[in-house]
Amino acid sequence: MTTDSQDSYTRTRMTDAADVFIADAVTDDMEQLLAVLPQRARTRLAEHRRLSDLVEVVLDLGRPIEARFPDGFDVLGSDPVTREDMEFVVGNIGEFDRDNRAGIERTLHRISAIRNRHSDVIGLTCRVGRAVQGTIDIIRDVIETGDSILFMGPPGIGKTTKLREVARVLASEMQRRVV
Repeated sequence: MTTDSQDSYTRTRMTDAADVFIADAVTDDMEQLLAVLPQRARTRLAEHRRLSDLVEVVLDLGRPIEARFPDGFDVLGSDPVTREDMEFVVGNIGEFDRDNRAGIERTLHRISAIRNRHSDVIGLTCRVGRAVQGTIDIIRDVIETGDSILFMGPPGIGKTTKLREVARVLASEMQRRVV
């Protein structure tokens, strides 16, 4: 189900309890991520049937661009990534810090770079950042008490998404300062 904005939508998911559906409001700023990618990737992703499930886009010099999803990946054409492609993306994102990570201003997207021994960027992983409201209901009582929580699990299961929602709830609903 889609709302007015292309960058915000509602996802319905089933919980462990049978016949219980929860609507999560999802904001992913997908247009801003697509805008920093090479044109051929932008075009293919904009038309992709699973765009709302996109986890990350991987650009490795000399290899085709990959779109990764929770259950696998799609290769976006057969043309290999060129140095010009790398320069285009790097020129359209924020500055990389010491650990070779950058972002797209005013979004939750994260970009990681791989550099060769000459410090040239030879690989980029552009991870989709999403804010999903409604993801902390199961731990809300712990958050309200102020007790500590440890999130553990493999990549891509929603640890960072859940932490973003915790920060939003603490700041907006509980008037706590979140740094």
